[in-house]
Amino acid sequence: MQAGGGRVVVPAGEFLTGAIELKSNVNLHVSKGATIRFTHDTSKYPLVFTRWEGTELMNYSPFIYAFKQENVAITGEGTIDGNSDCDHWWPWNGRANCGWKQGDPNKQDDRNRLLDMAEKGVPVSERIFGQGHYLRPQFIQPYACKNVLIEGVSLLGSPMWQVHPCLCTNVTVRGLNISAFGPNTDGCDPESCTDVLIKDCFFNTGDDCIAIKSGRNADGRRTNTPSRNIVIQGCRMKDGHGGVTVGSEISGGVSNVFAENCHMDSPHLDSAVRIKNNAMRGGLLENIYARNIEVGQVAVAGLSIDFFYEEGQSGKFTPVVRNVELRNLKVQKAEYALFLRGFKDAPIQNVRLIECDFNGVAKSNIVENVKDISLRDVHVNGKLLGSA
Repeated sequence: MQAGGGRVVVPAGEFLTGAIELKSNVNLHVSKGATIRFTHDTSKYPLVFTRWEGTELMNYSPFIYAFKQENVAITGEGTIDGNSDCDHWWPWNGRANCGWKQGDPNKQDDRNRLLDMAEKGVPVSERIFGQGHYLRPQFIQPYACKNVLIEGVSLLGSPMWQVHPCLCTNVTVRGLNISAFGPNTDGCDPESCTDVLIKDCFFNTGDDCIAIKSGRNADGRRTNTPSRNIVIQGCRMKDGHGGVTVGSEISGGVSNVFAENCHMDSPHLDSAVRIKNNAMRGGLLENIYARNIEVGQVAVAGLSIDFFYEEGQSGKFTPVVRNVELRNLKVQKAEYALFLRGFKDAPIQNVRLIECDFNGVAKSNIVENVKDISLRDVHVNGKLLGSA
C-alpha cells in the first residue's frame, strides 16, 4: 500500500476485525470461502465524519469506510458479516421485538438531539456522538469518493444501512447478495451521488431494498446535493419496505432514475416502486422511470407515491414529484395497484403507466391530488382502465 495502492486479498477462513478504512487505489478482495466478521467491541469503531439518516455528524465509523478517496473497491466471492443481531447493535433501535426492553438505552434521545442540532445549524464538528451514544453505524460507506466498485460479495448481519455511498461520483454496485433483517437494514442507499449503477444484486432486507436519498430536512438543504443518474438493472428483491424507493431523506432532490428488468416477490415487501416525501423534507424529485418489472406479490401497491410519510404536512417545504413513468410493470398480487397521495396545494405531477398489468388487487386505487395522470393499456384484475 505504500506504493500508492494495490489489492488486499483476504484468503479463505474467518477473520474478526474492527472498522476498516479504505484508501485510494485499494481493492479489498474477499476470496471465496473467506469471511470478514466485525467485532461487537464498540471501541473498535473510531469517530469519523459520516451521515446518519441523512444528517451529518461525527459518529462511530462505518464498518468499512472511505473518505475523500479515489478508485476504491470491494470485490470477491466471500462474505462480509456485520455480526449484528438482537443482542448486538439492533437493540439500540428500541424495538421490543428485537432484544430491547423498557429501561434499556436506545437511539431516540440521540436522534432527537442530532436533528435539533441540524435545524439550529450547529457545526458538524460539534455534533459528536459515538461512544456512550446509540446511533448505529452503517455497514459500508464510501463518503465523498470517486470511482467506487462494490462487487460479488455477500453481506450479512448489517448494523443498519448496508451499502451507503454518500456524495460519491461513478459508483458501481454489482452482483451482491444482501441479507439482513434487523431494523433499518436498507440494502443499498446511494445518497447525494451522481452516476450510480446497481446491477444484478439480490436483496432480502429489514427495510427498503434500494432507497435513493439526498439528505434530511435542514441538512439536506444545506448540503444541497441531489442524487442524479441512478441506473438499476436486473436486481431481485424479496423482503423489504420498498423494492425501488426514492426517499424519505430526499431534501436535496433526485433526478434521472432508471430501473429495468427487476423481479420482486414477497408478502413482506410493501411496494414495488415507492416514493416517500413530506413537507419537512421538500425537494424536487423528477424523471423516475421503471420498465419490465415483474412482481409476484407485494403487501401494499405496485406504485406508491406518498407525501404523508412521517411528518406529512407538518412543515413549510413543498415536496415536488413529477415525471414518473412505469412501463410493462406486471403484478400478480397487491392491496392496491396505485397508491398516490399528493397535497392539495402541491399535487403529484405527470404520472404515466404504459402496458401495465395488475392482478390479484384487493382494493380500488387511491389517487389523491395528482395532476396529469395518463394510463395506456393498463389492466387491473383484467379490466382495462381508461383513467385512474
